[in-house]
This record gives sequence, structure tokens and C-alpha cells, in this order.
Amino acid sequence: MKFYTSLLMLVVLIGIAANIPLSVAAQAKPNILFVLVDNLGYGELGCYGGGITRGAATPRIDQLASEGMRFTNMNSEPQCTPSRSAIMTGRFAIRSGTYAVPFGGVADGLTQWEVTIAESLSASGYKTAYFGKWHLGSNNGRLPNDQGFDEWYGIPRTTDEAMWPSDPNFSTSYMPVEKIMEGRKGEQSKALQTYDLDQRRIIDAEITNRSIAAMEKNVKANHPFFVFAALTQCHIPALPNPAFAGKTGNGDWADMLTEMDYNVGRMLDAIDRLNIRKETIVIFLSDNGPEYVQPWDGWAGPWKGQYFTAWEGGIRVPFMIRWPGNIPSNKVTDEIVHNVDLFPTLAGITGAVVPNDRPIDGINMKAFFLGQTTKSGRDGFPIWVGDRLQAVKWKHFKAHFYHQETMISEPEKWALPHLFDLYTNPREDETKLLFSSWLIGPMMKMIGAFEASTKRYPLIPMGTPDPYTPPKSGNSQ
Repeated sequence: MKFYTSLLMLVVLIGIAANIPLSVAAQAKPNILFVLVDNLGYGELGCYGGGITRGAATPRIDQLASEGMRFTNMNSEPQCTPSRSAIMTGRFAIRSGTYAVPFGGVADGLTQWEVTIAESLSASGYKTAYFGKWHLGSNNGRLPNDQGFDEWYGIPRTTDEAMWPSDPNFSTSYMPVEKIMEGRKGEQSKALQTYDLDQRRIIDAEITNRSIAAMEKNVKANHPFFVFAALTQCHIPALPNPAFAGKTGNGDWADMLTEMDYNVGRMLDAIDRLNIRKETIVIFLSDNGPEYVQPWDGWAGPWKGQYFTAWEGGIRVPFMIRWPGNIPSNKVTDEIVHNVDLFPTLAGITGAVVPNDRPIDGINMKAFFLGQTTKSGRDGFPIWVGDRLQAVKWKHFKAHFYHQETMISEPEKWALPHLFDLYTNPREDETKLLFSSWLIGPMMKMIGAFEASTKRYPLIPMGTPDPYTPPKSGNSQ
């Protein structure tokens, strides 16, 4: 007993000496529940101006936001695959050949050479689990259990494929149907059943059930966990679970939003029931801007655009993070953060290792998230739509090099960059352009630094098969 008392005192003294909150020093490996939702626009949740204005209150997610930090300037890649790649690797998706949603005929997803946040946390002693939509590789070798997760369940690609089996013109002789799959680390994943419209309606309930079960299992075994719950709502078709159909009286969209809020609430209740609230980081994030395809199109609130575009509505997304006693509660910040920052930040908090043999675009935001500084450490970033450098964001300014109104519009290159002040022109109205050409200077500096890094560490082409070996120039720092 004396030994353990002395050990605890040592931890306390180290925490005080390093000016680290006691709970951080004592809980070196907090649990992590990462909830990623699909195509949820900035303006959908109550805490972002939506909720009842969209036909459905979101009380559980709104409460989560009030219990931690809520971000009004979290930015993502503008498509599902790139944004998930950025979260997993801490690298802009253009680097890893995952810069666009893949279509048939190529080796889709991340090469095994990439190091994911799950691999890093696993090496640091975490038990890892992924449930939901993956979209970073659809074959054995590139599924979640091949990329650092101990177990997984979900769909390898995307939700709109659930509509294929009910299409009268579809035949499996043309394309194989998407399967719901599951797998474990060190084993091949197996297909469970066809992902059709019936399964589309109920899959988020199962993702929630499995996420809760994984938390329960790891708490019982006294293992720190990283549970990634990648909900499929509100990707097309945004069809609610039968238990929520008609619940609001305001249509499928509102019913679906109510279902999402309920599922998040169930996971939060599980954390409280397991008595691990203070030991658990909870993240809620959308992968990109809102859906464009009607009748399931979403809302970006005050911002223009949807996913697959470089407008603010395509990249600015809901994000909140809670860790009681460490991350300030009831705080709202407009500091710029990008989803590539989550890997190095979580690594910084947990002591996990970030690779040093490749460019990492993410910034460790640990001090910012813990309230030790009011600045995020990031003042901008380049924006690719596919493999096209479409815009740059710096402070509250944007430069667009192309005009692309919607995801199906043909991009048109402008002779000169179009400059916008997001404070005075949040809708990026092209009749209110800035003529402050000096802004191009700091923006080009960011682009120049990125391009310089690609000379030493060349971009990985989309469709690159495994095994991938980087050129020799990229093997040393």
C-alpha cells in the first residue's frame, strides 16, 4: 500500500511541476469515444442554429456541446473519403491518394504504408474498435482491422449503395452489392448480409449497440479504449429507423435527426452508467458539409455551399469535444482547426506516437483544447476538391482559384483569384470581392511550403496497390 501511495504522490508532483491539470497527470490514457456523422451540415443541430428550425430538437448533442468546447471554425476535406483519410492519418488526403470518393476499378483506400491514429493508439496500449461506414478501402488488406483496429463492423464503402438492390434496372451481373461486414485484427473480414434499404434504416442502431458493448467490455477488462462510431446518417438516402419514422411529424429528415440525437445520447448514457465520464474524451464531428442530392439535401446554416465544393458550407462542420476537468466546459471558439489536427492532438494527450518519417499536416492542439492557450496554432490551410487545389483559407479570408457552384457544376478556373472576407461576406458573394491583393502573399506561402514538401515526399497516386514503398528521398527526415 505504501508503494502505491508513494507512486500516486509522484504522479501528483510531476503534474504540479509540469503545470498539468491533476486529472491529466493521473489519467495518462483517457478513453476516447469518437462519433463521426456523415454529411451533417453546419446548420442542422440546435447548438448551431438548427434543431427545432429543422423540425427536430437535438437536446443530447446540444448538451454535449455545453459540457465541453464547441467549435465554429472546424474545417474538413470536402468529401467523405478525403475527410476520413485526414482524420485517420493527420495528413491532407492529396498526399495519400485518397483525395476523392473512389469509383470502381482502382485499388481504393489507404495503402498499408500509411499509419493511422488507431495503429498509433494500439501501439500505446489502447483497445481499438471501429463501427460504421469506413470508405477507406473495400477489400481485405485495407479494411479497419488491417489499419489498427482490433475489431470492426459496418460497410466498407458508402450508404447510397443501399439503393442498388431495389433499383429495377440493377443486376449483380453488373456490380456486386455492398455487404455489411465484420472482422478482427489478424483475420480476414467476412460479409454478413447485403446492405439494402431495410438495413440502411437500422444500421445506426447496431453501430450504437456495438459501440456501447465495446466500451463495456474494455471497462470491465480495465483497458483504455478508442471506440470510433461512424454513424451513417445523414448520407443519402436519409431514411430514419422504423422506431423513429413519423415520430416528429415533420418528415424523414427531422425523424432522422431525432434518431441521430437519440443514438448519441445512448452512448453518452453508457459512459455515465460505466462511471467513466471524467476518464473519457468524447468527440462529435461531421465528416464534411451537407448533402446536396434532393430530397435529402441538408443545410449549412449561414454558409454557402455543400460537400464536394470549397465553399465554407462544404468544409466548415459541427465539432465538439468533452473531457470533464480537462477541457473547459461551456466554451465556444472560432479559432481555425482542421480535422487533420485530431491525430496529433489525441496523440499528444495520450502519449501515442506520430510518425516522423513523412509529412504530417496536422498540428498538436493539446494546449489549446486544454485551455492553456486561447490560440489554436493554425491560421489557415489549402483546400483541394479532388486533386484540384481550389482555394486557400487564411485567418478570416479566402481565395478561390476556381468557380464551382455545386458538386455537379463544372469547375471554371478564374484568371485571377477571387478574394473574400468571411466576416463581412460570409456567403462568399462574388459581387462583394476584396481587392486586397496582399492577401495572396501569406496564402502562397502556405501553398509553397506544401509543394516544397512534395518534392521530398511525392504524392501517392490514387489506386496505388500494396505494398507501397516511398521513394528513398522520403525515408529520412
